[in-house]
Amino acid sequence: MKMGRSRANELSQERGRAFAFGGLSPSLALSLALVLTLVDVPGVTALDNGLALTPTMGWLHWERFTCNVDCVEDPENCISEQLFMQMADLMVSEGWKDVGYEYVCIDDCWLASKRDENGRLKADPKRFPSGIRHLANYVHSKGLKLGIYQDVGTLTCAGYPGSYGYYDIDAKTFADWGVDLLKFDGCNSKDLESLVEGYKYMSFALNKTGRSILYSCEWPLYMRPFQEPNYTEIRQYCNHWRNYGDIFDSWSSVKSILAWTASKQESLVPAAGPGGWNDPDMLVIGNFGLSWDQQVTQMVLWAIMAAPLFMSNDLRHISPQSKSLLQNADVIAINQDPLGKQGYRLRKDEDFEVWERPLSNLAWAVAVFNQKEIGGPQNYAFSTAALGGGLGCTPACLITRILPVKEELGLYEWTSQLKVRVNPTGTVLLKLQTFQQHKSFH
Repeated sequence: MKMGRSRANELSQERGRAFAFGGLSPSLALSLALVLTLVDVPGVTALDNGLALTPTMGWLHWERFTCNVDCVEDPENCISEQLFMQMADLMVSEGWKDVGYEYVCIDDCWLASKRDENGRLKADPKRFPSGIRHLANYVHSKGLKLGIYQDVGTLTCAGYPGSYGYYDIDAKTFADWGVDLLKFDGCNSKDLESLVEGYKYMSFALNKTGRSILYSCEWPLYMRPFQEPNYTEIRQYCNHWRNYGDIFDSWSSVKSILAWTASKQESLVPAAGPGGWNDPDMLVIGNFGLSWDQQVTQMVLWAIMAAPLFMSNDLRHISPQSKSLLQNADVIAINQDPLGKQGYRLRKDEDFEVWERPLSNLAWAVAVFNQKEIGGPQNYAFSTAALGGGLGCTPACLITRILPVKEELGLYEWTSQLKVRVNPTGTVLLKLQTFQQHKSFH
């Protein structure tokens, strides 16, 4: 199936929200198949892959390249094997792999319009003439991993063949091709029960292949309009999960994700940990819609939220400033902290928000976010006694500002006042640690 750019634009607005119900009765056949799978594979838990012990890092095509399938008019930017090979090359040559970005991920619109005569998925033969197995081999030769996209329903969000009714054969196909990650969307499901059963079934089907395939779900995103997700259940099946609609290359989109996450943090924060993470969607740093301060805010708060870091940008054309931000080793270390605790909004004070995240070795990351969109930089002062439940700076701590510019701020006592100056829509990132921790940090 081919699609014009106007339709691709419509999809980028609908995607992540569309959920087409075709009937009210559950799929009994799928229920039975799930039971048979459980009986057939004794001792295999739904998520037994040992992956995503820290948030996943990589590159994903959707936000920047959407469903551009026009390789005649726009060969440099269409969804093709050439695009992913170029990104894999750059992830190695430009240092992305060295700092932790390891997955090169294909999103929607890679498929041919029909399955083959054996019911197997196939890539569009013009845009992926060598096939996905060849692309996976190429990505692996660079020391990277390949991610792919499918949908739990009858069709993908862009209208290509979905996995409903083909979960086992699709899982085996992905394993045979050497795929390392599956992003499983939720468009075009028959009903809510089919959606839930499908997400569970694919988790078992992937494990049954014997290949380690990281499983990225959109289960709670599509469930939430009908009932509150059970995150204890979801993390038994998925390595990370989308909760909110697609991100766009705009400040309003980033703001809406942060506001929504803060409003739901009582249920989201306890769900996250090694092996399973809340996914607020892609990093749009290095594109067109965010100012420098807004790029800093996204990078900092995605690190605080222990979010998977999937860049969606053009690594062939990225500014040195944006590249430096995305490769900032101190921020990545916070995101990848082995304690595996998601951060949260500690307080909201007029235009300012303070977020914090507990780190290993009793350290803390603290972000001060200025939501004001008018005027100039503003000072914000707060007591260190408020941080870390009163323990973040007890009896004293050394504070380093990491962003926007790294600087040692010095020793602060438990009752000290800390003052920071923050640009409109910008964020200051701090790290609090004992003297011994501070020495190792440098």
